[in-house]
Formats: sequence, C-alpha cells, structure tokens
Amino acid sequence: MEKQEQEHYDFKTIETKWQQRWEDEKAYTVDVDPDRKKYYVLEMFPYPSGRIHMGHVRNYSIGDVIARYKRMQGFNVLHPMGWDAFGLPAENAALKRGIHPARWTYDNIAYMRTQLKAMGLSYDWDREIATCRPEYYRWEQLIFLQLLEKGLVYRKETTVNWCDDCATVLAREQVIDGCCWRCDQQVQPKTMSGWFLKITDYADELLDNLDKLTGWPEKVVTMQRNWIGKSRGLACDFQVDGREEKITIFTTRPDTVFGVTFMSLAVEHPLIDSLIKGTEQEEQVRSFVQETMLEKQRTTLNEEPEKHGVFTGRYCINPFNGEKVPIYAANFVLMEYGTGAVMAVPAHDQRDFDFACKYELPIRRVIQPEDQPDGTETLQEAWEGDGSLVDSGNFTGLSSTAAKKSIIEYAEQQGFGKAHITYRLRDWGISRQRYWGTPIPVIHCEKCGVVPIPEEQLPVTLPGTEDPDGGHAPLHQQKEFYTTTCPACGGPARRETDTMDTFVESSWYFARYTSPRNEDAPLDRAAAKYWLGVDQYIGGVEHAILHLLYSRFFTKLLRDLGYLDIDEPFINLLTQGMVIKDGSKMSKSKGNVVDPSDLIDQYGADTVRLFSLFAAPPERDLEWNARGVDGASRFLKKVFRLIHANQDAFGTDNSTVQTDNLNDADRSLHRKTHQTIKKVTSSIETNFHFNTAISGVMELVNQIATTAGDGKSVASGVLRESLQTVLMLLFPMVPHFCEELWELTGHATPLDRQLWPAFDPDAAQEDELTIVVQVNGKVRTRLQVGVNVSDDELKSRALSDDRVIKFMAGKEAKKIIVVKRKLVNIVI
Repeated sequence: MEKQEQEHYDFKTIETKWQQRWEDEKAYTVDVDPDRKKYYVLEMFPYPSGRIHMGHVRNYSIGDVIARYKRMQGFNVLHPMGWDAFGLPAENAALKRGIHPARWTYDNIAYMRTQLKAMGLSYDWDREIATCRPEYYRWEQLIFLQLLEKGLVYRKETTVNWCDDCATVLAREQVIDGCCWRCDQQVQPKTMSGWFLKITDYADELLDNLDKLTGWPEKVVTMQRNWIGKSRGLACDFQVDGREEKITIFTTRPDTVFGVTFMSLAVEHPLIDSLIKGTEQEEQVRSFVQETMLEKQRTTLNEEPEKHGVFTGRYCINPFNGEKVPIYAANFVLMEYGTGAVMAVPAHDQRDFDFACKYELPIRRVIQPEDQPDGTETLQEAWEGDGSLVDSGNFTGLSSTAAKKSIIEYAEQQGFGKAHITYRLRDWGISRQRYWGTPIPVIHCEKCGVVPIPEEQLPVTLPGTEDPDGGHAPLHQQKEFYTTTCPACGGPARRETDTMDTFVESSWYFARYTSPRNEDAPLDRAAAKYWLGVDQYIGGVEHAILHLLYSRFFTKLLRDLGYLDIDEPFINLLTQGMVIKDGSKMSKSKGNVVDPSDLIDQYGADTVRLFSLFAAPPERDLEWNARGVDGASRFLKKVFRLIHANQDAFGTDNSTVQTDNLNDADRSLHRKTHQTIKKVTSSIETNFHFNTAISGVMELVNQIATTAGDGKSVASGVLRESLQTVLMLLFPMVPHFCEELWELTGHATPLDRQLWPAFDPDAAQEDELTIVVQVNGKVRTRLQVGVNVSDDELKSRALSDDRVIKFMAGKEAKKIIVVKRKLVNIVI
C-alpha cells in the first residue's frame, strides 16, 4: 500500500467521522439471538441535570470498555442508555428559571445525549428511555395497580419530614441541620397518609439471596445485610400499672429481663398521648416530644445525640418478677426499629447505663461474666457480653444462651410473650407531594373508598406537560386534575394527588431496556428471559443500599407478577470510586469541577477516556491530575506516529509469524506481543484493572519503538503482528483512534467486528528465567537460567556462585529452599 504522509493526529475529524459512521450503520443496535451467548452490561443511568461530569466520564468509559471487549469475544452485547428523569431537583430548577420541568428535563436530555455521543460510547440508542415519558410510567402505574390487588401496596398514616417551601416529604437523609437540603428552610414533622410498598414481606428472601451475590463487593453485601437488620429474640407485654394498656417490647437479650429498672418509649410511640393525658407531667412531656422531633430532623441516622428523657408519670409491670418500673419518653429510642419501646437494662446496655446514671435510676446486675468472680462493686460501664444469670429467679445460674431459650419458653407458657423475629427494614413509603413524578393511579370516593383507575384509562398523565409554558404546581393544588368521577359508582371523586418516589422508576428500568418499545405490557417475557440478569452493573457505592435494594425487591415483585423468571437483577456489580480534585470530590459547591466537554474539545474523547481508565483502578478514587491528561495525549500521539512510520509492515501477507529463523530482537518482540495479549486479557477478565492493561500496552509500544527505531530492520510479520495487537488491545479504550489507524493500514473489516486476539503460550514463554538467590533471606545474587532448569541444578548453580560462596564464608548449608521459577534461599 502507498504510505500516507499525513502524521498529524486530528482527533476532531477522526472522532466525528467514526461517530457518524457508527450511527449511520447502527453498529451497536442488537436484537435477541438465541444462537448467540448474550452479555448485558449497564451503567446506572443518569439524572439529566444539564451536563455530564468527570464521574459520568469514568463510569461510562468503564462500561464501554467492557461492552466493546465482550463484543470482540463474540458475545451478543446489550449496552443501553436512558434517563432517570423525574424528581424534585428538576422541579426546583425549573421553578427557579420560570420554565416547565418538562422543558428543563428534555432540553437537558438533548444536551447530555450529544455529550455522551461525543464520547464514542457504544450504546444501542434505539433502546433509549426517559422515565418521565408516559410510555414508560404507564407501565409503572399498571404494576402499582397489580401490586395493590395482591395486597402489596397499602395506605397508612405516618409522621414525615415536611418542607412547606417545597411542599413535599423529605427523606431523613434530605434533612440537614433541621433544614431542607434544597431550599434550606426549616423542616417540620407532619402526620399524613401515604402509600407504602410491602418490602418487609420479602425481607427474608432479600436477606437470604445475598449469599448468592458472589459477583458483588463484600462491603455492599454487608451494607444491605445490616440495612435489613434481622434480629431474633423475645416479644412480650408489660402491663401499664392500673390501666388496660400494654406496652409490647422486643429484645434480643431476654436473659437480662430481670435487670429491667425502667421502660423507654420513642417520642412517636402511639401510647404516649394516652399515658400522659391528665397527669402532672403532661405539659412537660408534650414539650419534650416536640423538641425531640425537631432534634431528630437536625441529626443524621449515623449521629448519636446526647441522651435525654422525661418521666411520663406512669409505671408498667415486669411480667417476669411483678416489679413496677417507671416509663420514660427517651430521645434515643427509634420508632422505626422493634416496637418503639425498650425494656431498659442499664447494667447490660451502655445506652441504658448512660441514661440511668444521668437520671439516677437503679442499675441491677443480672449477668455475671464467666471469667469474673461474683461481686457487688459499683459498675463503671455496662457489661454487654454473655455470662451466667444472677438474681434472676428460677433462671439464676443458667448461661446466657440457655437462659434465652428458657425465658422465651416461659413467656409463651404464661401467655405474655413469644419468640419473635424483627427487622430494621421498614416498608417503603413511596408517596411524594410534588408535581414532577409518576401520578399514583387511584381515585378516592366517599362512597366506594379507594378505587383503582381502570387499566384501559392508563396512563394517568401529568397535566400541562404538552404546554412548555403551562403550570406545574403540586397536584394537590390543581383542581382540574384532582376533580373527577368515580369509575365504580359514577359519583364525584378526588384523584390521588401524590406522585411516586423516583426510586420506583429506577427500580425496574434495567428490565424495560429488554423491550423498551413494547406497547402491550411492561415487559416482553421472552426478551427479558434472554437478556436478564444484568451480567455487569456499574455505579457509585453511594447507591449500595437504597437503589440496589429496591431494584432487588422490584425484581422479585415482577417475578411474582409473572413478568420475569429471575430472582436477582444484577449478576456482577462494580462500584467505581469518585473523582477527586484538590482533596475532595468534584462538585459545583466546592468550585473544583472540571468540565469534560472542555477536555474533549482540547484533547479529544479518546484521550479523556484513556486518562480516566489509566489514572486508577476502577474501584479506587481517581485523583484529578492535568498532567495525566497530557500524558495520555502524548502516548496516543506516539502510537499514531509509530503506525504511520511503519505502514509498510501492513502488506498483503497476513500469515502466521514463523519463529524458526528470527533474530534475538525479533524473537523478543514476538514474545512481548503475546505476553501483552495475556496480560491485558487477564487484567480485564480478573478485576477490570484497565490501568494495568494500558500499562502493558505502553510497554509493548516502547519495545516496538526500540526494536523498529532508527531504521532498524524487523521481520515484517513480527512488526505487523505487534502493531495490529496494539490497535486491537487499545480499541475498547480508545475506539475512534484505533478504528482510524486500522482502516489506514488497509483493513477492510472494522475493529468492532474483529475477534479479541488470543495469545500463544509457547510464544509468550521466556527463553530464560531470572532467579533470585538469597543467603539467610538476604538477596546476594541473581542467576540467568533456562526455563526448564531442575531444582537440583538450581541448588548446584547457587552454591557454586562466587558471591554466594563469599557470603557463606565456609559454612555448611543447613537448608536450601527453592521457590519454583523464582527464588533460591540458602540457610546457613
């Protein structure tokens, strides 16, 4: 072929050319093909905030390398993209700018889609979804109705964090120092009705199936296990003294029940109001409850507030010994866990111990540690371990383990308690009082109660989305929306004005990708069966609990509704690290954001991709370094020049390299080529360590440059093989760059239709090994030996080496340890 003279790396022209070609040819559009093995790779889809950031670049580059690599391995690869488009941020941003949330969202989607295409990502754009489109959420509404029919959705009153300015409920994590995370206004507790999904019905399966998630990081599995929080113990009733009410408690330590000296109630406990009514303490307790509710909004779930409490003026009876103990309202008791009532055993629980010391309440030891003598000395802290029971009636002398079982059996026999299992997990409240979300498809009729919207009337669409200048007030403020008639009786009715939590949309989108244009059902079962589960899911560890837990839950719901045949959605999970600059995560608030579009304009998408992949292993945080981008750019330019300078090596002869007559330099380059294929393949297959894969290619490029530089003659087959290998191995990382050079060197079939190269084990094997020789564990010399050297020969060579003889100083070897192909250690 005629050698081209142009050696300037014009990345803008090259990247535009190949992006257009991939789009015109629909290169990455896929369909179900039962004759091919599938591979489904998916990055967590983005919220359309307006612009992609470096975290997106890293996340999507990782996914794209995996997708391209798997295609070259012959898999039928599904790699879709879409938009997590509903939510309060869009609503607030639109309100701030005086535009409709739909316009804000769709404009952002259009801009971000252009940015993603500029990165050369191999998405099947024909499968693109946006969760704010009625053609998506109509099926979510149908699923809701089917779950309602099965009793897996219900409505109840609950205390919520309410922001008046945003007119919506806030999650605990969205309340910062008692204020709304969006508008910074004071948040207030509010009692209101809301819709809940019964995730607790699936608690055991969600917990048990964690053992099947062998492709997930252990830390994520542990976080989910702790969030579900299964506990076994005793549930029993303490009768309120002189009243009919009973306080039900749950404890994992029934062996300590004889040490109860007071009862603690959460301030939200439903009995508090009746217990204090008409007592001298009523006003004080009500004030404490209000203060504590506000305090809880100012603290996060992980913060431990200073312990406070107030006596309610009532007592309850310990059913095991008949003792009367005071009832306190306490700020450290969680209504969300157990029953919201805690039998307080200060001698054996540190929180209770601190509280008892503060309020001068009795502390009674009932567990004696096995390794300590009996004693009546004053406790300095609670003993929370096991031991033998003391001062515990008929159970005295039993071990903690035996006592737990016996005490539960006694409670069951007496009828005031039973063995019980409880969970930290609570049902999922999905109601949101905002506009920009999926409308909940029910109607409230005074005569008929809650009435589902008939399926043929779905979707219930948001009002005003067709008018970019239309109103978008919360639905409970839009009379035209909520005024309707009952589909059951025809009488006047009110449409539900809550919208769904956006986690609902993101809990099943991965399944909808398998049949995104299906107009007959949420999913095509055959397509879902072929593509699911997701072989590789990629996203930030910040989604380790809620999104991943809800997605696992929704998969089980869809299975039980007959849409899916799988139990778990994601076979393998990769949680990539953050992008760090100036010591902290990149964010607008910190003023340390680097705009990927600016980098792409300056260096090209392939350089930006290469930097994000090379700078750190994917699970580690990536430290931003401008020099690293320059380094990636220089490397690509070096490869570009190297290919141009050696175009003559790409002739018509593509036969296998014949190694019989190669000189040492050519044989070394041939060996390095196959060693590099092995290293890169292993780095990708083992742990997606693209940084070590790229490093291996860089080493190969350096050897090619050394072997073929300064006019040196290289066997054309060896040089061609090594240069082709560089392009094939780099292609998943820098696709435009490699496709251009592949075409330049006369290849008619593009790289994205080539098979991944296989290494030859014989060619990759070294002719010689370097063996480290130690004397008493210290390195004294190195030996060059043949690859087939025996252990006896290694020992002999080591003992006869001049430096070894010097350091042995005439002493006999007591032991000679040989580590195969690596090391000899002589012990004297």
